[in-house]
Amino acid sequence: MAQKPRPRKPPGAAKGGPGAPGGLNQMMRQVQQMQADMAAAQEALDASTVEGSAGGGMVKATVTGAGDLTAVTIAAEVVDPDDVEMLQDLVVAAVSDAMRQARELQAERMGTVTGGIDLGSLGNLFG
Repeated sequence: MAQKPRPRKPPGAAKGGPGAPGGLNQMMRQVQQMQADMAAAQEALDASTVEGSAGGGMVKATVTGAGDLTAVTIAAEVVDPDDVEMLQDLVVAAVSDAMRQARELQAERMGTVTGGIDLGSLGNLFG
């Protein structure tokens, strides 16, 4: 008579690994902790600001750590009605500089939460 196959244990169940019932609970606690840490890091980013500039500081742009443009400051000396295009270029350069700095700040702050792992689009799942 043929023997019935025995039910197999999930991998790692005997050693308390990820297949073990306790392993799943521990993993869920770690995910919840990461979510809380990422929310705190996001709040800190929202409260942070960076300033980009162009034209030797004649045009400045302020951006939150979350990437929201909050202010643009233009020195009166750089406003030339005969050269509006130059002013537009300076504004774009200042905003681009501020946005670059905000992305660097985001990578730095979130990198400490994720242990340097780039979550890419998965980062949106945690916040």
